[in-house]
Amino acid sequence: MMMEEFLILNIIFIPLIGALVLPLLARVSARLRNFCAFFFIAAPFIFSLKLIPLALAGKVIIFCKPLLFGFNFTLQADSLAVFMACVSSLVSTVIIFYSLGYISHYKNQNEYYSMVVLFLGAMMGLVFSANLIFLYLFWEITAITSWRLIGFFRQESDVFKADKSFLVTVFGALLMLLGFIMLAQQAKSFDLPIIKLALTNTPVSNTALFLILAGILSKSATLPFQTWLPDAGVAPSPVTALLHAAVLVKIGVYVFARLFGATLVLPQVLHLWVPVIAVASAIVSAGAALIETNLKRIIAYSTISQIGFIFFGLAVGNETAITGALLYILMHGIAKAGLFLCAGIVEQNAKTKDITQLGGLIKTMPVTALAFLACAFSVMGIPPFGGFFSKYLVFSGAIQSGQLWVTAAFFVGAILTILYLFRVFNMVFLGELKVSTAKEGSFTMVSSVALLGFLSLISGILVWYPLFFARFSALEMLGFVR
Repeated sequence: MMMEEFLILNIIFIPLIGALVLPLLARVSARLRNFCAFFFIAAPFIFSLKLIPLALAGKVIIFCKPLLFGFNFTLQADSLAVFMACVSSLVSTVIIFYSLGYISHYKNQNEYYSMVVLFLGAMMGLVFSANLIFLYLFWEITAITSWRLIGFFRQESDVFKADKSFLVTVFGALLMLLGFIMLAQQAKSFDLPIIKLALTNTPVSNTALFLILAGILSKSATLPFQTWLPDAGVAPSPVTALLHAAVLVKIGVYVFARLFGATLVLPQVLHLWVPVIAVASAIVSAGAALIETNLKRIIAYSTISQIGFIFFGLAVGNETAITGALLYILMHGIAKAGLFLCAGIVEQNAKTKDITQLGGLIKTMPVTALAFLACAFSVMGIPPFGGFFSKYLVFSGAIQSGQLWVTAAFFVGAILTILYLFRVFNMVFLGELKVSTAKEGSFTMVSSVALLGFLSLISGILVWYPLFFARFSALEMLGFVR
């Protein structure tokens, strides 16, 4: 086995196996369990970084193990997969470090750490899967783990909302599986490299494509499947950061990029409809964020809105727009994780998520306030923060392709983003101090949000490095790199 293949297997199986070991380690020591949980998530990040030079050299690593009934356990590490693995594992590492302080006084910690680690393992498996059946399998593991994590506090309303998220995403996944089967019957294989060769110049069933798209939209909480994501805010804040920032909802856009960018040619009908769905989702959810008063629901609606921008960039399909969309995944993941983790500090210390009952917290939580503002600037697209460059590239690519009206509609969405995030910052952190007992969180929590706020800024100042990686991935998707 080559060293590269060994790295990929470690990225996937360290967290998958580690999730099973954690409850046993807890019998020895809770501190040992926490340390190992951090290791099981940090290790995939470190190993993913080691794959970057190979990815940027244009090397595609394929691991294939034949199984029963003609199925293959096929993994593929190209620049798109490595890029997504780095983003997801980076943000997950910060979130698990934050969790050491946040979750320390709650029950069910064994399940919490096991589910978070298993979640990342499933995400890594999905990212590197080059077989539709295993992609679906890892997709469903993320649904099960997120279901348990959303209902973590076990209150009746929490369990109901966890069940809702599970049913919506699993129903969408079943539709997607039907599309996968139709696709595989046409290509005579479930392996993506073979599907790409077989269907490059062959029209693909529109029914299969729409079934797959339905599954993608349900996981990404895009209109009309968006309602489960704001309800998921009942979960612990590290969980909402994990779900809303870099991992769960980004699964959909990743699979869209993998199937409709790197494997199949996006049909004209989807070129027309995906931007329309994306802009409707972006504006409707941004409008909801403007009138919502629950802090975590506002940030959740913001996620739905920003996912629309990513879909738009991928659907436009030219080099500039795809580069912007991939860069958007990174910048939004960092900044949105920071917003949710800041919201967790506010909620845990002020004992409320209602922004009308908050105010003046910059006086008692200055680090959290500044980190929130930095992350908010990135989501808004204010230069020189990282989010500016991703938004600029998506808009530039769309204008290059002649989609002026849709771009104008997304510009309205960008303006709404600025309005609702400034509204939140003003009502929570400025003005009269309403909750005098509120204070900064623990060291792990505050240092985590400070790091994400710093990364939101420095990723813009040093944007050339992630931009080069994103552009290389876009060119590889378009077939210009081989």
